[in-house]
Amino acid sequence: MAKKRRSKFEAPAVAEREYERQLRKVARAVAAIIEPYVEGATIPQLPALLKQLQAYSDIIGPWATRVAESMLEKVRSSDKRAWRAEDKKFTQGFRSIVGDTAVGRESVRLLGEQVGLIKSLPTKAGERAQQLAVDATINGRRAEDVAADLRNIGNVTEARAMLIARTEIAKANSTMTQARSAALGSSAYIWRTAGDEAVRESHAEMEGEVVRWDQPPLLSDGTVTHAGQIYNCRCYAEPILPDLDE
Repeated sequence: MAKKRRSKFEAPAVAEREYERQLRKVARAVAAIIEPYVEGATIPQLPALLKQLQAYSDIIGPWATRVAESMLEKVRSSDKRAWRAEDKKFTQGFRSIVGDTAVGRESVRLLGEQVGLIKSLPTKAGERAQQLAVDATINGRRAEDVAADLRNIGNVTEARAMLIARTEIAKANSTMTQARSAALGSSAYIWRTAGDEAVRESHAEMEGEVVRWDQPPLLSDGTVTHAGQIYNCRCYAEPILPDLDE
């Protein structure tokens, strides 16, 4: 199945790529912090490693804020352009509604969430390192196996960084679309998928379905979610606009 043409309401791919690039920097730094502890890892070494990872999480706070702000601004701009494409159909009042005012509160909330997720990359790595070290002591695992697992934490952290980038871009896009839709009095949207083989079955089944904003649907896999609001989801909402031409 060929990838369908991108919709104006789809999450911006350029924002996802840039966010992923920035979060990968954190994953690489985590791997560098862990590397000196890999050989001969023992419980006595653990506090020093955890302290370094926590210190790194604390120190990247301002950087994380700038990265998250940049990501959200890209999504905001993309979403605004999508709505601006509709303004020719409506009155001047519509043009003021599609400004940033409608998404300001959501943007503040999303910013806090993003900073927390970025800072959690090193702390989650520390939790995993702690679990591995304790398991090695209790179960008497071979030092080379423990070393390999510790070194792999960098890979796990990078995979998590990529997942966060993909998930949070779509989530921010969906959230901003919903906020502007609510400001316009839109009560529903059409569920759209990315239109390729990677779309999970339960989401492919939702393609073209009309969904109320106030009632996230129960999908066939048992999840309850709006388009673009769950992990690793690239779906998006195509708002059904009310008749504002008065």
